[in-house]
Amino acid sequence: MKKALKQYVEVSPYLLAGFVLTIVFVFYPILRGVYMSFFDYALLHPADSRFIGLDNYVKAFHDPKFYLALRNTLIFSLVTVPGQWLFGIVAAMLINLRFLRFKVVFRLVYYIPVITSWVVVAYLFKYLFADGAGGLINYLLVEKLHLVSSPINWLSHTWTASAVIWLLSIWKGVGYVMVLYLAALQSIPKSLYEAAEIDGAKSVQNFIHITLPLMKPMTLFVLVNLIIGSFNVFIQVYLITDGGPLGSTEVFTSYLFKHAFKFLDFGYASALGLILGLLILAFTWGFQRNLGQEKVEY
Repeated sequence: MKKALKQYVEVSPYLLAGFVLTIVFVFYPILRGVYMSFFDYALLHPADSRFIGLDNYVKAFHDPKFYLALRNTLIFSLVTVPGQWLFGIVAAMLINLRFLRFKVVFRLVYYIPVITSWVVVAYLFKYLFADGAGGLINYLLVEKLHLVSSPINWLSHTWTASAVIWLLSIWKGVGYVMVLYLAALQSIPKSLYEAAEIDGAKSVQNFIHITLPLMKPMTLFVLVNLIIGSFNVFIQVYLITDGGPLGSTEVFTSYLFKHAFKFLDFGYASALGLILGLLILAFTWGFQRNLGQEKVEY
């Protein structure tokens, strides 16, 4: 008992520091945002802010642009989450093959996009898919491969601009998924595969009946994080299209950002932020219920 009490006393300053920082940088901003969402908030003169109750929320649910941003966010999630998951698990399976050489090099190549700045890769893709003959992709398609007769205006049309954003997000997230699944694959006892081989199981049967079931907790964890990340998509949209053309690629966070820092409507932006937080919480809670019940026994 004395030893445990002594350990608590030794770590208490660090726990207190973490608790204080959490209050200052997490709980207070959340509560402040909730408070601001009920006001026509005056940023320069907060004392002049006018209480309007639920008007900001009513405004959101009657705003066509709100539904457009929500639709684009949901489509982004439906495209990029399965894309990152599928390519990530395939990359992990390939790198985990016994006969593959230079595994460290492949892991590094796949993981470099993950640690590269979003700003850098966003501008890189904006250059690659630039409209007209100046874009590298258009140059390859028209001049070198002769697949199209004229340059494609990638960023001037809704779905092609969205496709560029989806492609960038999938490419950048594959390495993250790959590393997690590599850890999961390497934690599976080799004895299970050896026993299956003795019983005459093929590689596909091993994958279906051993690999996938034992990686289910990791799959749920990965999906939770990918869904949260997809709802928070912002930088690539802001830097590549800025919501264009004509706001058709606007996502939830970019729409929120514009109301806060362009129109200085912090009350409405706070309401949008709370709605986004509740959406993420709903999805996360649903997955975490299953994740918490998963137990793997070898």
